[in-house]
Amino acid sequence: MIALAMFGVALTLLLLGIPVAFAFGGVAIIFAFLIPNLGMDVFHILPFRIYGIMSNTTLMAVPLFIAMGLILEKSGMAEKLLVNMSALFRLVRGGLGVSVVLVGAILAASTGIVSASVVMMSIITLPLMLKAGYDKSLASGTIAASGTLGQIIPPSIILIVLGDVMSVSVGELFMGAVLPGLVLVGLYILYILVYAYIKPEVAPAMKIENHVGWKEFVSSILPPLLLMFAVLGSIFAGIASPTESAAFGVAGGLVLSALNKKLDFSMIRYALFETMKLSGMIFMILIGATAFSLVFNELGGTDLILEFFSEDIGDVWVFIGVAMFSIFVLGFFIDFIEISFIVVPILVPVMEAFGIDPIWFGVLIAMNLQASFLTPPFGLSLFFLKGAAKDQVSTGDIYKGIVPFIALQLLALATVILFPDLVFAFL
Repeated sequence: MIALAMFGVALTLLLLGIPVAFAFGGVAIIFAFLIPNLGMDVFHILPFRIYGIMSNTTLMAVPLFIAMGLILEKSGMAEKLLVNMSALFRLVRGGLGVSVVLVGAILAASTGIVSASVVMMSIITLPLMLKAGYDKSLASGTIAASGTLGQIIPPSIILIVLGDVMSVSVGELFMGAVLPGLVLVGLYILYILVYAYIKPEVAPAMKIENHVGWKEFVSSILPPLLLMFAVLGSIFAGIASPTESAAFGVAGGLVLSALNKKLDFSMIRYALFETMKLSGMIFMILIGATAFSLVFNELGGTDLILEFFSEDIGDVWVFIGVAMFSIFVLGFFIDFIEISFIVVPILVPVMEAFGIDPIWFGVLIAMNLQASFLTPPFGLSLFFLKGAAKDQVSTGDIYKGIVPFIALQLLALATVILFPDLVFAFL
């Protein structure tokens, strides 16, 4: 019970706005100090854990993929792709929304940076969609949801983190997430087309003259697709590890930037500094989470949860349902990094006790965590969209617009639960 109280205190501090790493690390120190039979000796192993984090070759892929995404963000590739894709679908009812989803999927597979994708699409396509007469809620929801596709479509930072936390192959997680990610893209597109068919006024075809030839379209879509196939293909074929492929992706991003004449010192400086800040934040949270898990395990928290599910309940589907529901609810208040480092390690022993396939379970968690970017009040995609859109759409429009897409994410999650072969199709 003390372990559960410790978890509750940590969540309370997060809701009060305390930085994640300090909330979990601080709670660990306080509880270790206050519990008489525990003491500060519990942290003697912490330096070895931190050294293990620093020397973990799997986690080295995180800053490399972040750097790759930031370089491609500044390369001008995404802007060209958005403009040409929007023009290509201009005559289709709901076509602009479809183009946003497709570009979101391509950006997810080549950059995976949610903030960059949402802000970029908000700046470029939101004014175009509103000018074409799109409903503000539909336009907002489409952009916010499409920008989060990078959390399930490889190479995803979530999948890399889960691979390390769950001690499974990141390459296999990547392969397992491909088809579920495409299912989600298909559901988004189907929803937009059906909604536009039922209510034509919410997503009319564009009336403005804006033509793009196939040559311009191919020249904008081919480079990111080639980079995507090179990075993911080398992983799937077993030619390179995710870390090696991430390094190749950084080199490919620099080449694309040079071809677009965007490569200069200021761009490289921006990418390196932002990578350092984002990676530092992630690894600081990981260190705080490691300290928290040490104390939590010493207090018997993991054993208590394992006993509750495997002995008191003893039903694998109840465990899966409770785990997915808990992650979804926590996603309203904390983001995927905290959930991955704190909640997932608690679930892993129960998963192993029930004999659940870790690749399938990892993909389920990743799909669930994607919703945390959209669920109010702390959905990061909503903040990015509102900040970029300014007064073009209201917060109410954004909240109203993302509800159907959250429902589609849950539908996709249920589909993967019912049809696990979707995960194993490429394995």
